[in-house]
Amino acid sequence: MTVVGTPYYMPPEACQSHPQTSKSDIWSLGCVIHELCTLEHTFKADNLLNLVFKIVSEKPEPIPNQYCKELGDLIDLMLKKDPVERPSCTDILKMDIVRQHMKDFVRKRGNTLLPGQKMLKRMPTANFSEKTINSKEATKGAGQFNEQAQ
Repeated sequence: MTVVGTPYYMPPEACQSHPQTSKSDIWSLGCVIHELCTLEHTFKADNLLNLVFKIVSEKPEPIPNQYCKELGDLIDLMLKKDPVERPSCTDILKMDIVRQHMKDFVRKRGNTLLPGQKMLKRMPTANFSEKTINSKEATKGAGQFNEQAQ
């Protein structure tokens, strides 16, 4: 068994000393997406032994209902205990929810918000204020990032 990274994203097969595959990475990505939606670790525990027990035996809490059902279904698939039941990266990229968001991203030229569109109204447990971004601000921000990266 290889021990790298945070145990919060460790797949069940690693907890049980079984071989890991690319499906192990799908599990970890599912944990990250779940955490982004809930703002909490997918499995919470006070110690490593309890965490391993929860990863192997418990189901994660559903994501908040402000997110679409398809995203919840995708996360559920990614967090299947049996790696054979998890989708591959190719399977995920072929899913309607992912393809539609990829098309929207390309159509918007990488801007996640359209001019005048507001950010998410309410984060689950955070207290952020709403902000409107116009296309000039979004383009300017992207340009600054690209300049820094070069």
